[in-house]
Amino acid sequence: MPWLSYQKALNRALGDELARDPSVFVLGEDVRVAVSNVTAGLLKRFGPDRVLDTPLSEQAFTSFATGAALAGRRPVIEFQIPALLYLAFEQIVNQAHKFSLMTGGQTRVPVTYLVPGSGSKTGWAGQHSDHPYALFAHAGVKTAVPATPEDAYGLLTTAIRDDDPVVVFAPAAALGVRVDLDHDGLAPVPLGVGRVHREGGDVTVVAVGHLVHDALAVAEKLAGDVSVEVFDPRTVYPFDWEGLAASVAKTGRLVVVDDSNRMCGIAAEVIATAAERCDLVAPPVRVTRPDGAVVPFALGLDLAVQPDRVQLTAAIQKVLKQ
Repeated sequence: MPWLSYQKALNRALGDELARDPSVFVLGEDVRVAVSNVTAGLLKRFGPDRVLDTPLSEQAFTSFATGAALAGRRPVIEFQIPALLYLAFEQIVNQAHKFSLMTGGQTRVPVTYLVPGSGSKTGWAGQHSDHPYALFAHAGVKTAVPATPEDAYGLLTTAIRDDDPVVVFAPAAALGVRVDLDHDGLAPVPLGVGRVHREGGDVTVVAVGHLVHDALAVAEKLAGDVSVEVFDPRTVYPFDWEGLAASVAKTGRLVVVDDSNRMCGIAAEVIATAAERCDLVAPPVRVTRPDGAVVPFALGLDLAVQPDRVQLTAAIQKVLKQ
């Protein structure tokens, strides 16, 4: 079977949806030259009317996409840098997200916001290294953080077809991941349905985005002593609470590894909900960035504020001792 990279999976999903639905179009800064490689080849295939370069004004083209969606189109916006979402936060959360709710469903706003390279890019410093998916989950915007190429394809496809705004965070640390699979088997992945990548009986590790791969590596390393179940929520809003509960019911122990700041992060929400809904035999543990973390430019310091396998291993060992 052929290999598929995460980055190519995003490109393939865009191409397939542009070909399937003439209302879909892509816009963003430098998308025609495919500066991120995610839109490579799309201009040649679909032309300048459906692959639009925009001015350097996130507020302007995000609002433009909302209007286009209200008029019946399905825009996909590429944001080169995750922090640019802060500039467009009002347009997404207060405008696009709320139109259908405030009109009793009389309008649809099918916009997809794609961030191919969210999180640290090893040395891009504080204004280019955020992973703000928790902000959109808090606001109730549909938010996906795929970990694998097949889920990147499936979740982006679903996002484009959804009648509501959806933000898709593609972690920088996952873009190079490759899998050997049958491309004909690629298919939409529903929002709000998690995935168990590895079954286990001693502890559930909930891992978000690229950290799924770290969790799997740690689980394999500990396999002789600990049976680790790795649960990937795939979407942080809506979250698969039933899937989480089923996993924790087997293990009774919970660790969450989440590459966002500790305060008000997804890890905090997962642990709080698990404490309310599940029977835990030990206090849960989270592995995250520190409170209020701003990623430094120096690579050593960049890595120091990110959750890693050493911290995850220590967290698993801690819950097993209680």
